[in-house]
Amino acid sequence: MAFSNKGKSGGSSYDPNLDVEVFSKEVEVGDSKIVLSVYSYNKGEKKLQITRSNKSKEDGSWVFAKLGRLKKDEVTALYKAIPEVHKSL
Repeated sequence: MAFSNKGKSGGSSYDPNLDVEVFSKEVEVGDSKIVLSVYSYNKGEKKLQITRSNKSKEDGSWVFAKLGRLKKDEVTALYKAIPEVHKSL
């Protein structure tokens, strides 16, 4: 049986070497860190990715968490960072 590099949509499969981070900004609010990153895949359209990490109470390291809902102070911090992010898009 032969295997194909084609994904479900018929295109090529994802290659992490083609996914380039163009910009990244971290915003810390309390025990949370929200990261705004701009990526371009295969020199294509730039897209914004938003992720959250929470500070571990055990050792203080950052642990990935679902972004979910934002508190008002988080929205305020992101609002201030958006103009800088927008310039990189």
